[in-house]
Amino acid sequence: MTGRGRLAVLPPPDHCTDPPLALRELVVTVVNKAGLKKEYDFADLPVPEPMQRSLAEVFADQSRCWTAHASATTFWEKLLVFARFLSEQESPPQDLDGLTAAMLKRWRARHIATNTGRHTLQMIRQLLLRDLRLISGPVAEELARRVPAPVPSKQSYGKEERERVLLAAQRQFRAAWMRIRENTQLLERWRAGGLDRKSREWRLGQVLDHLAQTGDVPRGQLPGGQSYLKDRGLLGGTKRELTWGRLFATRGELTALTVLLTDRFGWNLSVYDHMPAPTTAPSAGDAKAVTYEVRLEKRRRGSGHWFSTENITDSGADSPGRLITQALEATMHGRALAAVLAPGTDLLMTGRSGNVGRGHQDLDRPQPIGPLFFGISGGDGQAWAQRHQLGGAPFQRTRRTTVTREGRPLQHTQGTHESVYVLPDEHVQRASQKVFEDGVKEALEQAQAAVFGGRLTVAPDTAHQETATADCSDETTSPWPSPDGGCGADFLLCLACPNAHVHPGHHPRLAHLHQKIRSLCSTLPDHAWIAHWRDHLLRLEDLRDKLGPAAWAAALTQVSGADRALVALLLKGDLAP
Repeated sequence: MTGRGRLAVLPPPDHCTDPPLALRELVVTVVNKAGLKKEYDFADLPVPEPMQRSLAEVFADQSRCWTAHASATTFWEKLLVFARFLSEQESPPQDLDGLTAAMLKRWRARHIATNTGRHTLQMIRQLLLRDLRLISGPVAEELARRVPAPVPSKQSYGKEERERVLLAAQRQFRAAWMRIRENTQLLERWRAGGLDRKSREWRLGQVLDHLAQTGDVPRGQLPGGQSYLKDRGLLGGTKRELTWGRLFATRGELTALTVLLTDRFGWNLSVYDHMPAPTTAPSAGDAKAVTYEVRLEKRRRGSGHWFSTENITDSGADSPGRLITQALEATMHGRALAAVLAPGTDLLMTGRSGNVGRGHQDLDRPQPIGPLFFGISGGDGQAWAQRHQLGGAPFQRTRRTTVTREGRPLQHTQGTHESVYVLPDEHVQRASQKVFEDGVKEALEQAQAAVFGGRLTVAPDTAHQETATADCSDETTSPWPSPDGGCGADFLLCLACPNAHVHPGHHPRLAHLHQKIRSLCSTLPDHAWIAHWRDHLLRLEDLRDKLGPAAWAAALTQVSGADRALVALLLKGDLAP
C-alpha cells in the first residue's frame, strides 16, 4: 500500500514482491527499474465496479515481477479491448465469476484470426487464470484451449536488400567517425600544447575544448535574447557537422551505428538503451589485439532480466571488434560529458541531440541529460530508413538476417531460434528447402511425442506396479532403461510410456498435477518452464481430452490430501523412482 490507499507494485532487484491484499482505490501503480511510477486507473474501464476491482487485482498480481512500464502498458491496452467486449454483451457480467464459456467462445472467435488478436487472447488468459474462481469448470476449459502462436510477419533481408541497408549505414557512420576522430586529434594536440597560439588550428582547438566541456560551441546572445554563433567563420558554417557535431554523433549517425552492430552481432534493439561502454579484457596471443567485454541486458516479459557478457576482439580491420573500437571513439566525448553531468553514467550509445531540452515519454528508456541522449528507439530507426529511402525500420529484419545467417541462437532459446527465426523465414525456406522439410518433420515428431503414451483402463490390475502417476505393466521393457535393467525414467515421464496404465483412481491426482504445472507457467522464466514442464503439461492435456471435460472436472473435486502431498513432491523433484 502507498499513501491514500493506492496499490503500488514495487519489484525489488532480486525477487518479486508479494501481491497486495486489498484495494481502496481502483488505481494500480507500477514502478519500473528506474524507480519511475506509472498509474493505471481501472475506474476508466467500461465495466461494473466489481469487475473493475477484480481486473485490477489480477493485473496487480501479474505485475509483481514487471520492471518495465512497457509490459504493464501492453497488458493494460489488452484489458481495454476485453472490457469493451464485455460491455457490448447483451447481459454484461458484473464480475469475473459471471463470465461464461459461451462468452469466451465469442471473445476467441473475434480475435483468433490475426497475430494481434492471438497476442490479445494469450495475455487476457494469463490475467484471468490468476483469479481462483476461473481455474475450474467450463470457463476454465475454454481458457485452457490452445491459442496458435502468432505467425512472424518480419522476414530477413535478401542479399541485395541487406547490402543496400549496410551501405547506407556504413557511409553515414564512417563519415561521423572520421569527423570526430580528426577533431579529437586536433583537440589532443591543443591540450598537449603542441600548436602555435597564433595559428587557426590553435583557435579551433580552443573552441573544441569548450565544446567538449559544455556540449556546444561558444555562442553569444543578442539584446532580444536570441543566441548567435561566435566563431562562424572559423568553424566554416552553422551546420551540425561544423559546430557541435565535430565531437558528438547525431541521432541519425548513432542509428547507423546501431544498424551495423545489429548486423554484426545480432543484438536486440532494446539492449542498446542500457548497454554500458565495453571495457577491455586481457587478450591472449597477439599483443596488438584488444579484447572488449560487452555486457548485454535483455528484459524478459514477466521474468526480470537476462544478462550476458560477450568477449569481442579487435585484431585488425576485418575483425568483429574493430566496430567496437570505432563506436567507442565516436562516442567518447559524449560519454565523458555525461560522466561530468551525471557521475556514474557511462552508456555506449551516447549522442548529442539537435533538440536540446526535448525529452521523450518512454520512461523505461534513459532520459536525456543536458544536450545528450542515450540509446535508439524504433521511431529513430523508422526515421532513418525513410531518410535513406529504405522502407521500414531496419532493426528487426537486420537481426533476423544475422540470426539466420549465423545459424544459431543469439540471446534467445533454441526453440525460439527454430520456431520464430528459422522455420518461418522465406529466404531460409528457399535456400534450404530440404533442411526446412526435415526440420518440420522433426518438430512434428516432437509434437506427437508430447502426448499420453499409455492406456486408459477401468480398474487397477494387481499384476501392475503402482507408480506416482500411473501403473506400470512391465518396467523391464521401458523406453528409458536404467543400467541395472529396470526403468530409468522419472515418474512424470511415465505418462509418455506405452507400459503406463491409468485408471480412475489416478484421475484426481493427475488433474491436480495438471493444475499445478499450468500455474508454473506464469511464475517461471519462459526458457525454464519450456525445458522442464511443457511436455508434461501437453501429455496431461492430451489425457484430459481423452477422458473428457466432465470426468476431468469431477476428478478435481475428489483430490485427496495424499494426492496433494504426492504432487508437491513431484514438483519439487523430491520423489525418485
